[in-house]
Amino acid sequence: MTDPASGFFVINKPSGITSFTVVRNIKRVMQVKRVGHCGTLDPLATGVLVVVFGTATRRQADFMAMPKTYRAVVRLGTKTDSGDITGAVTATADTAHLSFDAIRAVAARFVGDIEQIPPMYSALKWGGRRLYDLAREGRTVERAPRSVHISAIDCVRFEDPLVEIVVDCSRGTYIRTLAEDIGAALGCGGTIEKLCREKIGIYSITNALDGATINTLSREELCTHAQPIEGCQ
Repeated sequence: MTDPASGFFVINKPSGITSFTVVRNIKRVMQVKRVGHCGTLDPLATGVLVVVFGTATRRQADFMAMPKTYRAVVRLGTKTDSGDITGAVTATADTAHLSFDAIRAVAARFVGDIEQIPPMYSALKWGGRRLYDLAREGRTVERAPRSVHISAIDCVRFEDPLVEIVVDCSRGTYIRTLAEDIGAALGCGGTIEKLCREKIGIYSITNALDGATINTLSREELCTHAQPIEGCQ
């Protein structure tokens, strides 16, 4: 697209920045007012972030409804208050007795329709405030379980205490919560060490624009990476 008034980008968000930072950078370079992302990634997480701009922002819900694929490294035997290694450790346990077969068997229990309790460190709102803001104040509030669908969990590698998994799932799935629940079922706890969203629908990290380069591009250069919203799947 040479000079689009609307469209979308498939970005590979780097670790250490928020999804909003990516949106802000695109908004500045593109010099457009209406820009939004289609599904938050935590600052720790990397991977596919779809960013829509112009009238394409009307299609945010379509992208958010698409199935997702995540690759995660879970540290077994460790629990944190945030569900990932950026949080404070709240408990530890021995994992020397765990086998790869046992981990696979437990992970398989979570395939299908399951319920998750959203983590406190999430962007959901409670009483008009983001849960992560309450969590940073040391508050915990009751959250209602949410139904999600896990299509597949592939346990790729196990090097005690780290297990790498690939998860195909529906919108609204919290991989941090899944890691915690698998760890709890194993009796040792678990927390996310690394997390990458590899796909949203047909849009893959393989062809995504490196989010770390956005600020180095001119508007014309960034426009070459824009995709038209018409015909998106």
